[in-house]
Amino acid sequence: MCARYTQIRDLRAILALVQCRGTLPAWMPRYNIAPQQEAPVIVRSGKEVEIKNMRWGLMPSWSGNSGSGSLIINARAETLTQKSAFRRLVAGRRCLVPADGFYEWEDTGEGKKPWRFSLQDDAQFCFAGLWDVSVLQPSRQADLFPATDTQEKPLETFVIITTAANELISPVHDRMPVIICGEAMVRWLEPTTALDDLQDLLRPYPAEAMVRRPASRRVNRPGNEGPECLMPDEPKLF
Repeated sequence: MCARYTQIRDLRAILALVQCRGTLPAWMPRYNIAPQQEAPVIVRSGKEVEIKNMRWGLMPSWSGNSGSGSLIINARAETLTQKSAFRRLVAGRRCLVPADGFYEWEDTGEGKKPWRFSLQDDAQFCFAGLWDVSVLQPSRQADLFPATDTQEKPLETFVIITTAANELISPVHDRMPVIICGEAMVRWLEPTTALDDLQDLLRPYPAEAMVRRPASRRVNRPGNEGPECLMPDEPKLF
């Protein structure tokens, strides 16, 4: 599972790589992005690539206002084409979620210890994702996304795709988000990319190209933000 990530560095390099010509939404470094919060997402709209803010936690368009089910924050790469919630989105609503690190928690004798995983050179990357749009009644939207404007209007949401953990992450968790870099970002967004080629992109990122660093337990609370989230906690003396 991926339930927290960081997006600290300026997005312009990634936007140039995917030839995004849209206007960058209001942006600031994010050190602890959590489900239900708003975050930048890159999508293809017709022939153009654009970036927009969406809410993390997929609310499939067919679920409507029934009140059943919950937000989907992760989707397993192995079953994307088998589940009705994702099959249509794989075909036409793929997205990129810009990031530069993510957190996972290790069970220890002193509680859960957060680790931040990133690339060796601290380079930016994107998670492979899917997105959808729903129109929810104000009461339903307020239940799912308390901080949003609850007028009845289209709500765009996204989900991060996960795969089996690589050797660096597996001692901490058995899953990891799908990481996409470079030219593969263009292929993921390109509507003509064949399904088999898409599946090739959904593999674990090489462990030797990644690092892990201890992080602060401040990231346990979704409301905590700021660079102090990256600072490891001081060891207890007694």
